[in-house]
Amino acid sequence: MSKVAPITERKDDHIKINLERDVRSALTTGLEKFHFTHQALPELNLDEISTNLSLFGKKLSAPILVSSMTGGTKAAGEINMRLAEAAQACGVALGVGSQRAALEHPEQAASFQVRKVAPNILLFANLGAVQLNHGYGPDECQRAVDMIEADALYLHLNPLQEAVQAGGDTNWKGLAKKIELVCSKLGVPVVVKEVGWGISEQTAKILSDCGVAGIDVAGAGGTSWSQVEMHRAPDEFLRNLAATFVGWGIPTAESILNVQQAAPEMLTFASGGLKDGLDIAKCIALGATLGGMAGQFLKAAAISTENVVEMMKLTHKQIQVTMFAAGIRDLPTLNGKLTNQKGI
Repeated sequence: MSKVAPITERKDDHIKINLERDVRSALTTGLEKFHFTHQALPELNLDEISTNLSLFGKKLSAPILVSSMTGGTKAAGEINMRLAEAAQACGVALGVGSQRAALEHPEQAASFQVRKVAPNILLFANLGAVQLNHGYGPDECQRAVDMIEADALYLHLNPLQEAVQAGGDTNWKGLAKKIELVCSKLGVPVVVKEVGWGISEQTAKILSDCGVAGIDVAGAGGTSWSQVEMHRAPDEFLRNLAATFVGWGIPTAESILNVQQAAPEMLTFASGGLKDGLDIAKCIALGATLGGMAGQFLKAAAISTENVVEMMKLTHKQIQVTMFAAGIRDLPTLNGKLTNQKGI
């Protein structure tokens, strides 16, 4: 039988593997099939391009989300603090990694508690949806929110990762009703997110019927968590099993369109392989409200808060220049402005 690693060991493994190994999906995001029309006479002042928005009662300077990554260990706590300090300085949103470890081991809560350095940011708590089949319910979800004074809760979906992981949670029956219960009882909005394999129309419709406040598509084209699990597999059987799925999933662009088709009014976040502000702008034009990136910010946070701030400033400026060169003055005007769709 394969050895099951403790949660804390798994968290540090995930950070190390993401920083040191090639864990990219064999798929692309699909965003390369979309383009803005260049406007040589934009009739705009770049300094007046507005990327501001408000969401869940918080003001953001740009539609940038630091996607959920980590927490639960000393190293993860240091990374979370740097990410949060930078998010506060730049006015962007932040999601923490799964808080299950801290609910079960309260001494680890400090690694997630970033409000002391980021009092004003839009902050997402995070739990695995499958834990609702293992004794968790609205009370545990509220504890996760209260632990970090979050504005909303992420429930993440990662069935494939669990299926290729030693001792993974593979009973996903009946979860929709339990997600619906959490949505009806929790004191903050619930956003359901994938972790890198995308959202189908069928899943989007189910989640819409559950009453979720939003969906983060986390499509294929970036980090493949089956590849991460391949690198940390304890035996050859699980390594081979995980390696099978390097090309699995629904690309990010297609996932955004799936949500738009199945639930046109659904608040949508885009993540999964986004490289820069141009990709974020494309996602907003496809119908998303925020664009999330993880790997770039993780690598920067492994160095310093200042490096994260520089990455955030660059991403923000990339969005602004994209809008300027496309003749778009604000985020609402950005929606629907993509052209040259090729085969999607």
